[in-house]
Amino acid sequence: MNKQKEIIKQISDRELMANFYLSQGILLILSLSLTPFFFSSFWEVFSLFHFERVKQVLIIGGGAGLLVVLLDLVLIKLLPASFFDDGGINERLFTNRGFWKIVWISLLVAFCEELLFRGVIQTNFGIVIASLIFAMIHVRYLNNKFLFVYVVLLSFLIGYIYKITANLAATFMMHFVIDCFLGLYIYIKNGRTNTDIQK
Repeated sequence: MNKQKEIIKQISDRELMANFYLSQGILLILSLSLTPFFFSSFWEVFSLFHFERVKQVLIIGGGAGLLVVLLDLVLIKLLPASFFDDGGINERLFTNRGFWKIVWISLLVAFCEELLFRGVIQTNFGIVIASLIFAMIHVRYLNNKFLFVYVVLLSFLIGYIYKITANLAATFMMHFVIDCFLGLYIYIKNGRTNTDIQK
């Protein structure tokens, strides 16, 4: 973990964002590459997004996301800081972004990860496989037992939301709400003010 922190400190902001976009691009390409093997048509996986089911998207997806955010904030206050130490990646990723960039990062992550893990993997291999793979690709959590267990449980929860709704738009919304609100929390906690909101 200390080695990871040193690496994160040494890389430039440009390198950090390049790695971020590369990782999300890999997930997206993987999703699109696997789609023809598991669906009858290339576009079928996108039909799993049902944004027209507003109640599912906003109440179930958004509501579950907000509950996770509230739980996170309570745990952050109650538990030692070391429990949430991911090696400094989230701090670097969100601290200097500004409001709209945090929204964009959260949208991109939610779309790419939900498309692959719930859309392609869970639809074809089930919630257990999808949840475990989802947890494993978050390699920065592997050195922190609490964070790893937490992300496994969170993945199962997102997978359950997909199971009961059969709607990727609901899990996309849940994932987006979690990442966006916690990203904004990091941004504000580290001394950013409302005057930066347009950045």
